[in-house]
Amino acid sequence: MLGFPFDLSLVLLLVAIAFFSGIGITTIGPGGIFVTIALYSLTPLASSEVAGTAHATFVVTGLVGSAAYLHSGEMRTGEGRALAIVLSTSSVLGALAGAAINAVVPRAVFGLLLGGVAIAVGGIILYRERRGFNPIYELRAEEPSGRVALAGLGFGLGVCSGLLGIGGPVLAVPALVLVGIPMLLAVAVAQVQSIFIAAFATAGYAFQGTVILPIAVVVGTPLLLGVIVGWKVAHAVDPERLKVALGVVLLGVGPYLAL
Repeated sequence: MLGFPFDLSLVLLLVAIAFFSGIGITTIGPGGIFVTIALYSLTPLASSEVAGTAHATFVVTGLVGSAAYLHSGEMRTGEGRALAIVLSTSSVLGALAGAAINAVVPRAVFGLLLGGVAIAVGGIILYRERRGFNPIYELRAEEPSGRVALAGLGFGLGVCSGLLGIGGPVLAVPALVLVGIPMLLAVAVAQVQSIFIAAFATAGYAFQGTVILPIAVVVGTPLLLGVIVGWKVAHAVDPERLKVALGVVLLGVGPYLAL
C-alpha cells in the first residue's frame, strides 16, 4: 500500500473508528480517546508514536470544531472567550511537559494510564447520566481567583493530554462541567483548548521523531469528517443515548488497555 505500514483491513478499521471518534469529539467531548486507544491496541506502535500521531490528528479537528462552535454562537460570548484564553494558554506548558514525560514511560505503563483514564471518563459519563452532574465548584472566569483556578486546571489537563495522546475535550469537558460550565459551552471551549494542546504536544513529539504523518493523514481525514457530523448532531439531536453507549464502551475497554 505504497509503503503504508498496515494492511488494508486494519486501515479500514482505523478509518471507521476515527470517523465515529470525530462525532464524539464535537457531540459530547470524550471521543478522540478512541483514536488513541485504536492506535495503541491495534498496532505495534511505541507509546510515543501513538501519542505523537494522535495529537497530529487533533490539531485540525480542534480548528474545525472551534470554527463550528464559533458559527453556532457558543464562542462569541465574553465568558466563552475568557475561558478559552486562560485554559488554552495554561495548557501549552502542560502539553509540552506531558510529551517530555512520555519519552520515559514504558509502553505497558502507558497502557495502564490510558486504561485508567478510559475507565474514569466512562464512569463519570455514566454517573452523570444516572445521578446528575452537580458542579463541585462554581468557577467565575471574570474573577482573579477563578482565572488562577482555571489556569491550574488547564495545566493539569495539558499534562495528561500531552502524556497520553488524548484530545483536550476528553478530560476538559467533564472537568469544566464539574466547575459549573454549561455542557455546550464546555464542549466549545474544549475545542479551542485542544488546538493548543495538540499543536504543542505534536511539536514535542516531532522533536523526538515520533509523529508518523502517513498514519496521521489516514486517521485524521475521517476524524475531521466525524467532527463536522458531530457538531450537527449536538445541535439537532439529544445525545443521551450516545453518552451512555460511550460510557459503557470506555468502561469495557479500560481494563483491557490496563492489562
